[in-house]
Amino acid sequence: MADVRLIAGTDEAGRGPLAGAVFAGAVLLDPERPIEGLNDSKKLTAKRRDSLFAQIRQRSICWTVSAATVQEIDALNILHASMLAMKRAVSALRPTPDFVYVDGNRVPDWSFESEALVGGDGRVAAVSAASIVAKVCRDRYMNRMAQAFPGYGFERHAGYPTAFHLQALRERGPCAIHRKSYAPVKQADLFAQAAQSTATQE
Repeated sequence: MADVRLIAGTDEAGRGPLAGAVFAGAVLLDPERPIEGLNDSKKLTAKRRDSLFAQIRQRSICWTVSAATVQEIDALNILHASMLAMKRAVSALRPTPDFVYVDGNRVPDWSFESEALVGGDGRVAAVSAASIVAKVCRDRYMNRMAQAFPGYGFERHAGYPTAFHLQALRERGPCAIHRKSYAPVKQADLFAQAAQSTATQE
């Protein structure tokens, strides 16, 4: 590690939701321009995340955000889709990092020298920064999806399986950004189809 110069961090946001793409952030922090208060994005308020995101954009050497689509999640499964999103994010960094810390217990299939760290978003500043980038960008995306697909409350829960979301799924059936491979979405789809069939027969 003595000759390592550019250390990046990467993390994802959106593995647990029933809807929407999974996002990944990647950040190369500038040691000459430190950012105070970086932490696991889940431990920060939305206001604090927005403030830190602005500083990351201004002070980092480079930051990127990428995503894997709902279609890719359904085709690959969420783990492999998350790895794909992180691979896209890190591959887009310029300059290319010498070493990458990855939040979690496995590393994407790539050529970068890297290490997986469980809880890395609370242990390594670059991973914390990446978690903030991923979370902020995904939340903003889900706010846009809330306008495109009203009634599901995406602006409230970002696609996570809250009671409100599950009720909306049962009443409305899945929309275009729901992950069809997820059990609650499958069940809601079957329920909606059965209800439609019953209504047609009547």
